[in-house]
Amino acid sequence: MQTVVGIFLCLLLLNCEEPAAATQSTRGTPQQPDTACPYPIPGSYNTPAYINDLLGKNVAVTANHTAKIAGIHLVDTLLRRGIAVKKVFAPEHGFRGMADAGDKVNTYTDARTGLPIVSLYGKNKKPSAEQLSNIDVVIVDIQDVGVRFYTYISTLTYVMEACAENGKPLIVLDRPNPNGHYIDGPVLNADFTSFVGMHSVPVVYGLTIGEYAKMVNGEKWLKGGATCDLRVVPCANYSHKTAYELPIKPSPNLPNTRSVLLYPSLCFFEGTVVSAGRGTAHPFQLYGHPHYPSGMFSFVPEAMPGAKYPKHQGKKCYGTFLGDVSVSTLYEQGFTLSYLLATYAVLGNNEESFFNPDFFDKLAGSDRLRKQIIAGMSEVAIRATWQDELNEYKKIRNKYLLYDDF
Repeated sequence: MQTVVGIFLCLLLLNCEEPAAATQSTRGTPQQPDTACPYPIPGSYNTPAYINDLLGKNVAVTANHTAKIAGIHLVDTLLRRGIAVKKVFAPEHGFRGMADAGDKVNTYTDARTGLPIVSLYGKNKKPSAEQLSNIDVVIVDIQDVGVRFYTYISTLTYVMEACAENGKPLIVLDRPNPNGHYIDGPVLNADFTSFVGMHSVPVVYGLTIGEYAKMVNGEKWLKGGATCDLRVVPCANYSHKTAYELPIKPSPNLPNTRSVLLYPSLCFFEGTVVSAGRGTAHPFQLYGHPHYPSGMFSFVPEAMPGAKYPKHQGKKCYGTFLGDVSVSTLYEQGFTLSYLLATYAVLGNNEESFFNPDFFDKLAGSDRLRKQIIAGMSEVAIRATWQDELNEYKKIRNKYLLYDDF
């Protein structure tokens, strides 16, 4: 697993904004690795690949706190280069990344830059024609985690759709996917489309956000089968076999590598009575419930920044702690139903309602998984039911790869 310190040292060595690995303009093709640096380099560092396309134009940036170039925000970098950034579109959790999951993020003026920050979470999920009327080009730079129900790819889709409808070119600055080393989980049924699942992809889809954008465009998944004028600035020194540790937490409740690797499996608890650790020091690294057998690991969820109203707030919960499992073990394990099935076996017959059916089914992408669990199917048997759909998805995915595959 690449260390955070190593990544930052490498990027600083490569002179922050214009690394030696990125001296040529790239238009949707992989960059050659830089032999001086063994660590992945996000597309934003390759400023020569996109800066000239922004000169003399009005620019909108879709980004949050993860859009950093060696500690300097992309917006600050562009402004310092004389680029006319006119506004920022912010996804779930806001521009600074501190809002709760599902929390309404208001449009406001950023105190640091004076720029209008337009929320794309809540009622306004897609930039309007009016919001794009004074914009010549849109940039997207958001750190994704490669999981279908993580809403940044939904925001990406709506931005692409708005660009297609309003004739605005879109540049996606790609970033490595910390869960990009495998594909797994049930594939979404189109009847269960929502903001936590817009496309028929598995839970873990094995693409960077740039590759995902290419797939949305290429498969004509935008409204009305439209396509946008898309360009991806790829990462350097990255492949889908790269074990990548995020240098910045992508949202308040994914604070470290363990939480990011466990997120595909533990997020299903969000659609049940079980806590996945929001309101603790270890979100998405533990799970439990007040009625779980006592004598096990215990925790008490409390309100805190990023978790205003955590499930079972103030109540002592018992359950399982995963924060001491090695990162390498979790990396090899990948997505699993074992935590969910084990917990249902304990609580399913004792709780009036284990599932929040509507939300759980949206996370799962259909009602099939919930019904399979209630029916007592094993993980092996459940997995067998999604393999054909997974194989069909792999054929689609292969068309849009920018990097060597696993």
